[in-house]
Amino acid sequence: MKTEADYYALFEAYRSEELPAPERAQLEHRLAADPDFAQHYASFTQLTTTLHAYGDRLSTRRKLHAIQADMDAEAAVQLAGETLETGVPAMPTLYISPVERKLREFWGAHRATMMVAASVAVMAVFATLLGLEWWRAAQRPSLYGYTMLRREVERIKRNQRAMTKAIQQVDGTKSAAELNPGKFSGTGFALTADGYLVTSYHVIQGADSLLIESHDRQRYRAETVFTDVARDLAILHINDRKFSGFGRLPYSFKRGAADLGEKVYTLGYPREDLVFNDGSLSARSGFEGDTAFYQISIPVNPGNSGGPLLDERGNLIGIISGRQMDMQSAAFATKSSYLMRLVDSLSAAGSGQPYNMPRTNLLTGTSRPKQIRKLQDYVFVVKVYE
Repeated sequence: MKTEADYYALFEAYRSEELPAPERAQLEHRLAADPDFAQHYASFTQLTTTLHAYGDRLSTRRKLHAIQADMDAEAAVQLAGETLETGVPAMPTLYISPVERKLREFWGAHRATMMVAASVAVMAVFATLLGLEWWRAAQRPSLYGYTMLRREVERIKRNQRAMTKAIQQVDGTKSAAELNPGKFSGTGFALTADGYLVTSYHVIQGADSLLIESHDRQRYRAETVFTDVARDLAILHINDRKFSGFGRLPYSFKRGAADLGEKVYTLGYPREDLVFNDGSLSARSGFEGDTAFYQISIPVNPGNSGGPLLDERGNLIGIISGRQMDMQSAAFATKSSYLMRLVDSLSAAGSGQPYNMPRTNLLTGTSRPKQIRKLQDYVFVVKVYE
């Protein structure tokens, strides 16, 4: 009976092709017919392969050690006779070129600064890439995005001379060269009889100067006196010497919440003429559930921002702000209750002249056309100059 050593000797002779042809054929026949015997041969092959690889590594290591020994011996010969006072052989001198020496000195003195500069450069690159990605994302239309309704004034841009002439008619102290052309416009309406108005914050954002224009082309210079970015509100004041007051405002401001399904309408300037649109109050919250806004089913356009939103009785219940991009009929308006809280807080803080708000509503019980005829004198184009 063959032992384990006999089998290993047989397998080794087979691998090295030392077996006679008859024995080799007999062994290959048994490997094909006997799975256990074949597994035994596979184990032998794996073991011998590992041992041979280990032997090769040992042989390579010995060769490397021999090379290192030869190099050490050669170095020792070169340093023979060169010793320090301590008796320790001197190390060979490393030659450094003047350029490399300067570079090493500079690196040693400015290492921290260069590391900080490198970090800043890396951060700047990543910030730039991130900013570009955000900018690209902002340029792509969002299916569920929110669109502000400030209108770019193309007509004014094409006719700068006519606009600067109109400004000069209001305030002759500035020359045409000092005036920027009007760039944006929105809508605003009277808050008090003595020259305070309301519009949306995004309408006047970034403005250097403002011009208020009525439906009969009366123009007044105005200034921003307060803004509420979160609620998209801005309060303006006419500071023109030609302005003598609006007279009694025909509408009142609602302090409570409006009812869902109420019929509502708005007036605004999405173009040069006053435009009327109506619909209903479709939700008590605005974009993404913001409770400071209403959702309304009114088709609004750029230029409508800052316009008044009124109910059927002529109560002002909101200020038009924007619309949802995927739903042309879904618009949003800041609730009048937030405007009233803002006015109350400004009055309580003693911010100059008190706001004399209208207390009675002269529109209740009148037809829609009559309401509009009274309202049009208190709704204005807000023209923005940058």
